[in-house]
Amino acid sequence: MDGFVIDLVRDDLLIEIQTRGFSSMRRKVASLLDQGHRLRIVHPIAVDRWIVRVDDDGTILSRRRSPKHGRPLDVFAELVSFPDLLATQNLQIELLMTVEEEYRVHTPGKSWRRDGWSVLERRLVEVLESVLLDSTDDAAALLPPGLPEPFTTGDLSTGLGCPLRTAQ
Repeated sequence: MDGFVIDLVRDDLLIEIQTRGFSSMRRKVASLLDQGHRLRIVHPIAVDRWIVRVDDDGTILSRRRSPKHGRPLDVFAELVSFPDLLATQNLQIELLMTVEEEYRVHTPGKSWRRDGWSVLERRLVEVLESVLLDSTDDAAALLPPGLPEPFTTGDLSTGLGCPLRTAQ
């Protein structure tokens, strides 16, 4: 579509599934919106992730729940790539709150942060909820209630119960 590969085309809606950072698609999104297309970015966020370690033959060695739990607010870390585009009328962001399994295999010399355990694949187990951001008001509704007007990153950190660095 207009020189870009699109994941899904439905009537007058273009759908892009983006599992990682949004920065790589900034030019594509801006161009498609400038041409008047309606665009929905579907972004899965793992509420629960099961880490499954397998050997080279695929035999399961261990399975545990990750201590990290995603929430809709996590999309703000991606929106820094194009904060101005969120206000565009033809852009929607759909957050899919999911349960997933992440399969890891031991590869010596790789993934030093995980002691050599590399991500082999991720599998969707379940979609728990869908959150549609159709406007800046929808995004603002994700913020915790009771924030002063205007608020600081310190206020946000307190309201979310997260470290200041995360709130920034």
